[in-house]
Amino acid sequence: MIRAMAVVVLMVIQSTAAAADAVGLWEGALEVGAIKLRLAFKIEKKPDGTLTGTMDSPDQGAKDIPLGGIKVDGDKVTFDLSKFKAEYVGTLSADGKAMSGDWKQAGREMPLKLSRVEKITEVRRPQTPVKPYPYIAEDVVVENASAGIKLAGTLTRPKEGGPFPAVVLITGSGPQDRDETILGHKPFLVLADHLTRQGIAVLRCDDRGVGKSTGKQDGATSMDFATDAYAALKFLRGRPEIDPKKCGLAGHSEGGLIAPIVAAKHPDDVSFIVLLAGPGVPGDEILVDQLAAIFKAMGAKPHEVELRQAMQRKLLAAVKEGGKKDELKHKLAELVKAHLATLSPEDRKLVEKDVKTEDKDYEGLASEWMTAFLNYDPRPTLKQVRCPVLALNGEFDLQVTAPLNTDAVAKALAEGGNKKVTVKVLPGLNHLFQHTKTGVPSEYGTIEETVAPEALEAVSRWILALPK
Repeated sequence: MIRAMAVVVLMVIQSTAAAADAVGLWEGALEVGAIKLRLAFKIEKKPDGTLTGTMDSPDQGAKDIPLGGIKVDGDKVTFDLSKFKAEYVGTLSADGKAMSGDWKQAGREMPLKLSRVEKITEVRRPQTPVKPYPYIAEDVVVENASAGIKLAGTLTRPKEGGPFPAVVLITGSGPQDRDETILGHKPFLVLADHLTRQGIAVLRCDDRGVGKSTGKQDGATSMDFATDAYAALKFLRGRPEIDPKKCGLAGHSEGGLIAPIVAAKHPDDVSFIVLLAGPGVPGDEILVDQLAAIFKAMGAKPHEVELRQAMQRKLLAAVKEGGKKDELKHKLAELVKAHLATLSPEDRKLVEKDVKTEDKDYEGLASEWMTAFLNYDPRPTLKQVRCPVLALNGEFDLQVTAPLNTDAVAKALAEGGNKKVTVKVLPGLNHLFQHTKTGVPSEYGTIEETVAPEALEAVSRWILALPK
C-alpha cells in the first residue's frame, strides 16, 4: 500500500554484566515517521548472575525473540545490536520504573522510552480467522512465465457448489505477503475469509520475492506487478471450480492502480475490478497531499505543512527525472542540504528534526519503483476500463485521500464511457478501512479492528449483485 513504511530489526543482544534494576518486563513505542511500533522486553537473571531475555514486537506479530544479554554500567543500559548495525542506549530512572534512551540504527537515532510493567500488553486481532475454516483453503503456485517467477498463494473456495465467482487480491506498495500483513493485522486474510464464506472464491499470493514466492522486488515497478496479477487471474480462470466469466481483481492502494492496468490490457479476461483506496492521480500529487493530510491530523500548523511540502516537491521532482541509484541518492541528500540552507533559523528548526542529509537515507526514494510511481498517471488507463468497477475509499484515509482521488477515479471512468461504476466513500474509515479517530498511520496497530464490517459487506454484496 502507499503508506509510510517502517522496519524494526529483530535483535540479538550479548551479555556482559548483571543488574537487578534491569530485570523485569519493559514496554515502549518506537516512532518511525508516522508509524508507531511497540516493543516489549522480558529480562531475567540467570543463576550465574548474568542477564537473559526475549523481545516482542507486537505490532509486527513477532514474539519471544531470544536476546543475548544486556550491558549495565551504573544507570546506563546498553543493548548491543552490532549484528544489525544498531544499538539501544538507555538511562534507568532513579526509581527504576523507566528507561529513557535512543535507538540507533543505520545512522539514525530515534528516541525510545521503556516503562516497567507488570504484564506485557496483549495485542488483540479479533477478526483474524482461526482454523478449521468452513471452506477449502488450498496452497497453490502461480507461474508468471513472462517474468520467469513463481508466486506462492492460497486459493479459498466453498466446499460445495460451483463453479464460483472469484477474485484475485492485489496488495499495496512495498513487499507484502499474501495476507497483506501490517502491524499484526492481516487485511487480506480477513477479506478472503469473508468473501469465501459468502460464496466467492479468492486467490491471494505472496508478492514476488516475499514469503515462498520467487523473483525479487528490487527494480520492479507497478507494470511488473501487473503481470503477476494477470498470471494469477489466468490461473484462477483455468480452475474447474471457478466460473471464468465471473473472475475479477480487487486491489488495495497500489493494487488499486494495478487492477485497472490489467483490466485495460486484458478486457476479455477481467469481469470486474474493485479499487480499495485506489489512486486517481499521479504519484507525486498523492504523496504531497498525503504529507499534508498526515501532518495536519497530527496537529501541525499550516506554515509547517507548507515548509514540508516545499521540500518534498523538490525531492519528488528530482526523483521523477530518475537516474543511477547511487547518483540519485547523493543528489537528493545534497538537495536537502541546499534547501535547508535557504530557510530561516526558525523555519529550519521546524523541519530539520525529521530531515535526513546522508545518501543512505534515500535508498527507498531513489528506487526505480518510486520514479515510475511518481510519473504514472492512472487516469488514461481508467478511461480504457470497460468492466464493472467498485471504488471504495475511507473518509479518513490520509494516504490516498478521498477528496483528491475518488472524484478523479470517477471522472476518468465516466470520461471513458464506463457507466457500470459504483463509487463510495465510507464514513469514519482510514486507509486500511478500519474505524479510526484521526486516520494517522500511527493508529493502525493500536486499533483492534482489521477491516470494518461495512467495507467487507460492500465488496461481497457488490460482487454477488453483478449481472449473471
